[in-house]
Amino acid sequence: MAQKTALIVFAHQTPGSFNAAARDTAVQELSDQGYRVLVSDLYAMKFRADATRDDIKGELKNPELFEYGDETMFAWKENRLSDDITTEHQKMIEAELIIFQFPLYWFSVPAILKGWFDRVLTRGFAYSLAEMFNNHHFKGKKAMLSFTTGATQTMFQPDGINGDINIILWPLQNGILHFCGFQVLAPQIFYSPAHSPPAVRTSMLEGWRARLKGLMKEKPLSFAPIELFDLSFQAGFLLKPEVKKEQEQHEFGITTGHHLGKPLPPDNQTRAGSRK
Repeated sequence: MAQKTALIVFAHQTPGSFNAAARDTAVQELSDQGYRVLVSDLYAMKFRADATRDDIKGELKNPELFEYGDETMFAWKENRLSDDITTEHQKMIEAELIIFQFPLYWFSVPAILKGWFDRVLTRGFAYSLAEMFNNHHFKGKKAMLSFTTGATQTMFQPDGINGDINIILWPLQNGILHFCGFQVLAPQIFYSPAHSPPAVRTSMLEGWRARLKGLMKEKPLSFAPIELFDLSFQAGFLLKPEVKKEQEQHEFGITTGHHLGKPLPPDNQTRAGSRK
């Protein structure tokens, strides 16, 4: 049997950080399980965040009007992408599990990680109009977010000052990971480790290690399958009429994003199988 491979995309500047400790915990536990663990330490790699002409070797298809998505797609097909992108592509191809480890910045990811998404998830390689959401060859792979917050858990509740963490996570988990076809595992959220005593931080890491032991057996988060939609420009890529009709009997919307004017399904982006 071939050795399993996991990729950790790490975005923190400091080796002594809690994020680094979470990364190291994952590396050790997954290695103990027999995984070959790859780590993309973006700051150590000085990974370039800006998506530019430099990502393409050779001539452009349309030099008069540079369109990054089109040009990188052509370059991917012709093996003309910059070496740092193709290296990350190969890691993604080899990995059946990808963990993104980072601190939450401005309700999102650090710029260097956003740049990784922008540059590495190349059109054609990671998605297309014909291959997106659960209709992509990445659907056999699992991905998840593991991150720290500066705020406490109560601040990310529906009645907390920051608002519902499920809404905050929707663009990342649906708009990036699920869009590219991954089975998205529930996020590992370390709430406010910087303001927690050492014993609590230790407990957080122990909980992460325990979860990693059964991680690949977890049920993924629930998203609206692409089959529920009319996939045509004429129909506007909307839910099929019969699907909308059937949903009328449900108490909650389908997902955090596809709420259909109903209450949001509780914990849709933080817990698998949460819809009632």
